[in-house]
Amino acid sequence: MTALFEYLPLILFFLVYKMVDIFWATAVLVGISLLQIAYQHFTKGKISTKTWVFCVIALLLGGMTIIFQDEQYIMWKTTAIYGLLATALIISRFIFNKNLVKAALLSMLKTAAEKQGEKELKVDVPKSVYEKLNTIWFVFLISIAVLNLYVAYNFSLDFWVNFKVFGLAIATFIAVLLTIFRVFEYLPDGFQEQENKK
Repeated sequence: MTALFEYLPLILFFLVYKMVDIFWATAVLVGISLLQIAYQHFTKGKISTKTWVFCVIALLLGGMTIIFQDEQYIMWKTTAIYGLLATALIISRFIFNKNLVKAALLSMLKTAAEKQGEKELKVDVPKSVYEKLNTIWFVFLISIAVLNLYVAYNFSLDFWVNFKVFGLAIATFIAVLLTIFRVFEYLPDGFQEQENKK
């Protein structure tokens, strides 16, 4: 359900683009982003930083797309988001001495453990592995940010929309799978057996 909620703006953006045009699709994207803010506020009592950032970028670049009737602004949204995420990884690591990839992985594994009825999941991944993963994700995010602009300015609008919706989703999914595979050997045996049965 959470995954559907997060991908809802992208799904609706794609559908409206195919049925109408990029400007209506952008308006829907902005509207859904605002609805996500309202939903989190009323159901959880707080709004995540990620949701705020994504909404502000959607409002700014989406608003400019609609006002100036120029799709180039919304094309920059993906680059802005991936660029900010890459920047966050570096700032967190070298200024606050915090590895965001490690935090995200542990949170994901904790959720998976809770679904299996485990109260606590002890994972002993070497620091060097987390450091490498942090660097790899930084390179991945920056690469996507640059690739998005290359596709936006060298291919048709249709091609860019398909790239944004399907290409980036597939690339991110593969990156997440490879990350989990990299730390899989450090998971407790019982947890590994449960995952293998799926």
